[in-house]
Amino acid sequence: MNKVVIITGASNGMGYAATELFAKEGWQVIAGARRVEKIPSGSNILAIKVDVTDSEQNKNLVDQAIAKYGRIDVLINNAGYGEFGPTEEITVDKAKYQFDVNYFAAVDLANQVLPTMRQQGTGLIVNISSIGGDLYMPLGAHYHASKAALQQWSDVLDTEIRQFGLHSIVIQPGGTASAWAQIAMDNAKKNLHDNSPYKTLVTAVSNLLTSDRMPGATSEQLAQLFYRAANASKPKRRYFHASGDRLAVWAARNHPKVFKFTLDKFVDRLIKH
Repeated sequence: MNKVVIITGASNGMGYAATELFAKEGWQVIAGARRVEKIPSGSNILAIKVDVTDSEQNKNLVDQAIAKYGRIDVLINNAGYGEFGPTEEITVDKAKYQFDVNYFAAVDLANQVLPTMRQQGTGLIVNISSIGGDLYMPLGAHYHASKAALQQWSDVLDTEIRQFGLHSIVIQPGGTASAWAQIAMDNAKKNLHDNSPYKTLVTAVSNLLTSDRMPGATSEQLAQLFYRAANASKPKRRYFHASGDRLAVWAARNHPKVFKFTLDKFVDRLIKH
């Protein structure tokens, strides 16, 4: 019997590449995204229009998977985005929406699939976070906070569902060779107030994040990481693409004062130059 995976955010980037990879490897893929026309096509792919902030649409996504295949082996909570900008100038409504997409949508989808997974006695929930769930930088307050919340929730969930033979794990990509940084910094510029005192900072961070010199994993490489986690007999709590990503998270968690001091110095240099 072919395994069944639900992937959100399947219309671009990591989600698109993962949809193609899982289908190629013989999985039945339920691929969800708002722009359903951009989801890959194929005999193993069931493309469904879904806004993950809408619980009824999430229920429809899960119900269609169960109706067609009778089981759900893996849920990959991949949908997410970066609402960057000066914390002072981002509206509370936009901050809440960031959490709706990056955190509460994952919670809702997990709640939707867990009854089926419990009945099966097997299942894996894969939550796509970021090294930004442990690290932080200027302009990303609500993004970093939402990813940190996702990770804490995932760890707690795992302690609760292990008794049923289920697992909840986190994948933490670092930099990615995608349009993510450009979109995040476009949002940052849109969130600037007229005559904002943060314009110099936004320009400096934008120049850094959108530079061609910034290293990053490709969507295809990260899809391979998703696939490895989904097939693990004993899933790990955290997955990283590169050893540098793992080291950066370790340093930020174990030496927060050093991380903060180094970041402050780096930001000072960015602003000056």
